[in-house]
Amino acid sequence: MPNYSREDILRIIKEQDVKFIRLQFTDIFGVLKNVAITSAQVEKALDNKCMFDGSSIEGFVRIEESDMYLRPDPNTFVVFPWKPNGGKVARMICDIYNSNNDEHFEGDPRFVLKRALKRAHDMGYDTFNVGAECEFFLFLKDSDGKPTTKTHDNAGYFDLGPIDLGEDARRDMCLAMEEMGFEIEASHHEVAPGQHEIDFKYCDALTMADDVMTFKLVVKTIAQKHGLHATFMPKPVFGIAGSGMHINTSLFKNGQNMFYNRDGNLSLSKEAFWFIGGLIKHIEEMTAITNPLVNSYKRLVPGYEAPVYIAWSSKNRSPLIRLPAARGLATRLELRCPDPSCNPYLALASILHAGLDGIEYCIDPPKSTDRNIYEMSDELRKIEGIGSLPDNLEKAIELLEKSSFMKEVLGDHIFNKFVFAKKEEWDAYRKRISQWELEQYLVKY
Repeated sequence: MPNYSREDILRIIKEQDVKFIRLQFTDIFGVLKNVAITSAQVEKALDNKCMFDGSSIEGFVRIEESDMYLRPDPNTFVVFPWKPNGGKVARMICDIYNSNNDEHFEGDPRFVLKRALKRAHDMGYDTFNVGAECEFFLFLKDSDGKPTTKTHDNAGYFDLGPIDLGEDARRDMCLAMEEMGFEIEASHHEVAPGQHEIDFKYCDALTMADDVMTFKLVVKTIAQKHGLHATFMPKPVFGIAGSGMHINTSLFKNGQNMFYNRDGNLSLSKEAFWFIGGLIKHIEEMTAITNPLVNSYKRLVPGYEAPVYIAWSSKNRSPLIRLPAARGLATRLELRCPDPSCNPYLALASILHAGLDGIEYCIDPPKSTDRNIYEMSDELRKIEGIGSLPDNLEKAIELLEKSSFMKEVLGDHIFNKFVFAKKEEWDAYRKRISQWELEQYLVKY
């Protein structure tokens, strides 16, 4: 992350003829919001004097508490590489403050992650590093410009053009991201037709959460310029793989990866095993955060490589938590259940708190599961003590609502607003008549 001063930002705006600055923030459901200002107002923004109506943002505040302040983080300043008509556009990501005092707004997801990072710092850890593997689909639009679920390729894992017809769009996405400061490590076609992945270098958790939100914006914007629709919906098409967002994590202290111990079991430290123990203990109650949509649970089913069973391994990809082979500074734990519809600030805060709980209370994980769990019988999984993630949003919300741990992680405001909204979402889904029901029952009965 760059270290911009006020003068740096004013200079870049002038040199690059930036006309508009988008003050961006994320609501509790992971949707990117912004207030656009002209370059003439940027000094006011840098003085933390820009207000907005919080009552208009779902899950924020009541109308009688509506005025809130946007405080831009200068280090998130970047000029968008695409050029609209008349002048360039830049952005800064903001923290949200209450209008009547000098305190963070409790409902700001970025603040929730900062609070988790403070706990890690208080426990002696300098950095919580994160790498996110974010998958998405590219679909065609119809004659009215509306998105379909039809793709223009029949490619598979790591295929190249001419089979991978999304390659041009994906290349332009990578170029745009590099221009914005991302270090792209790899991009490739994924398992399903129309499915893609772009991997960028790991970094500290707050920067990664910011980057995930920026990544989604870049992907959708560049896809649109190619006449395509990009979606991070977890499971848009029945019968093929859904999109995940695997999260790789590591804790550092004084430049040393605290998950690595050359002489430990699997060359892992006690902290690494305890972190796994904390994740396994808390994963069910935090699944509504890592997988927040009704549709998320259409991905979390056996048979499509999505993790369903609560276990860990260093040898196969079927468990919830995988230990990639790299060691030394690259030692990391991969949590495989999150999907790209999640709010990255809340998801990373939940993951970190769960892992820190494991370390603080020395929670040992169960023994590793090194065989393919999908091929195990229900009886054998029961004998092995391998549980399952909740299989729908209703069950996930019930587990979240009962969790004192998650209420502490999210804070009262987000916890209550999130649970209420997701209950309404499930109720709306439950009442709808699906196409499957019509196909099954309309003629038969």
